[in-house]
Amino acid sequence: MNRRHLIIMSNRILSEILNEPDAYFLLQEAQSILNREREKRVQFYNDITEQEKVEFINGEIIIHSPVKKKHNQASLLLAQLLNIYSVKHNLGFVGIEKIMITLTRNDYEPDICFFKKEKSSGFTENQTLFPAPDLVIEILSDSTEVRDRGVKFKDYQSHKIEEYWIIDPENQTLEQYHLKGGVYDLIFKSSQGLVTSFVVEGFQIPVLAIFDEAENLRTIVGF
Repeated sequence: MNRRHLIIMSNRILSEILNEPDAYFLLQEAQSILNREREKRVQFYNDITEQEKVEFINGEIIIHSPVKKKHNQASLLLAQLLNIYSVKHNLGFVGIEKIMITLTRNDYEPDICFFKKEKSSGFTENQTLFPAPDLVIEILSDSTEVRDRGVKFKDYQSHKIEEYWIIDPENQTLEQYHLKGGVYDLIFKSSQGLVTSFVVEGFQIPVLAIFDEAENLRTIVGF
């Protein structure tokens, strides 16, 4: 469901609430729920540790399970490509695994994210909470796919994160989404060929380099 449809649905729900004689009480209760959620979120910030990968999504604390080797390898190889290229060309900051991005309602720890230099230049060495990145990459697993394609997809889109990649290590495919008119447009989906980033200037890699170490090294040499 794209942003346009979400706006239409939200307006319809709001209209239905306002047609109810107890609309004021319904909205008051909704605000009360959000206030309690905000308190829980503050406590979440106080309780989280560096040892766990954990996220705060729609009022729920999500603790992630350990990942499979193929998930870890895809994440490592892609982060390696992105970080080496970014450092070489002085483009920005690459975060992996434990970088927490804090959006309006939710807090996520994407597998990989990238912040352009204009944004990352203001980051401090002891910073633990980060704004919306320019590029987010999620590596699918059985326990995260629904969120990666659902609430995260909608949230990243709503917060105007320009580019979103979804990596499927099982089928060795990459999906590339680009924000266009406030809506993610699927630009590329394949297990082969070259993918070119919209956000990371000049960053073009073979999809195979995300899954194959030899291809990964050849790509790095070519940077």
